[in-house]
Amino acid sequence: MLQTVSERISAGARRAQRAVNQELIVTYWAIGHDILGKQLQEGWGTKVIDRLASDLRVRFPDVRGFSPRNLKYMRTFAAAWPDPAIVQQSVAQLPWGQNIVLLDKLNDSEIRLWYAKKAVEEGWSRKTLITQIDSRLFERSGRAITNFKSTLSLRDSKHSQEATKDPYIFDFLNFADLATERDLENQLIEHVERFLLELGRGFAFVGRQMRLDISGDEVFPDLLFYNFKLRRFVVIELKTGKFEPGYLGQLGMCMSAVDDLLAQPDDEPTIGLLMCKSKNKIVAEYALRGFQSPIGVAEWATELE
Repeated sequence: MLQTVSERISAGARRAQRAVNQELIVTYWAIGHDILGKQLQEGWGTKVIDRLASDLRVRFPDVRGFSPRNLKYMRTFAAAWPDPAIVQQSVAQLPWGQNIVLLDKLNDSEIRLWYAKKAVEEGWSRKTLITQIDSRLFERSGRAITNFKSTLSLRDSKHSQEATKDPYIFDFLNFADLATERDLENQLIEHVERFLLELGRGFAFVGRQMRLDISGDEVFPDLLFYNFKLRRFVVIELKTGKFEPGYLGQLGMCMSAVDDLLAQPDDEPTIGLLMCKSKNKIVAEYALRGFQSPIGVAEWATELE
């Protein structure tokens, strides 16, 4: 009973916190909307914000958050999101600090909304949101070269493609120590938490170089993950050089072995992801046409170009 009641209290507190935050964000939007209307009415040189901030300090001496700087953000917030429905559905789910990050770092409304939805879906902290914007996640998401459209259902193809990136940014690695694939693998596992963050939500690390016996022969996938959103295993093969079509055969063998030896009856077919230091896009597209298993090819880098 103690455990059950404790869980109810914790869940209720989280719901209450979300409700308070949502109401606060909606209130800030309404204040910003009022400021825009007043400035339009009186003109931009009438110091509406300074006067309002001063009067609010007198009216609410114990309430913080209504400085001229924050009121200006509320005005910018309302101007950036003119549709109150979007505010309710997306950005009101984020803390005010994350909304300020979106305003400061992004000018395009479509891209700003994309990051807002991602931050809500994946539960990003403010620091993570900044990292993802700085790494240009929007430009990289879903960009791997794949054969998903011809090997998966329409729904699975869409979701699986969205789970890819190109390039993957491993800025936490020491490039000078990446002479071999095993060096790359070792460093990624050493920083597995940041590696998982770059892969995206839903990925869980299963193992490295797992021995899979195929009638006496053995295969050893570099890295094996399970994606709970896609409900399937993901085999990742690592290369420190340029993509070569011959790499796909080994990856396909590992995927088949995982399907037969590890996957459960309700799991979807395994996906393969080949990460190379560089690739010829056309060569990769041609190479994937002959494969019936779902495979993606992407580059990895230690910094953005």
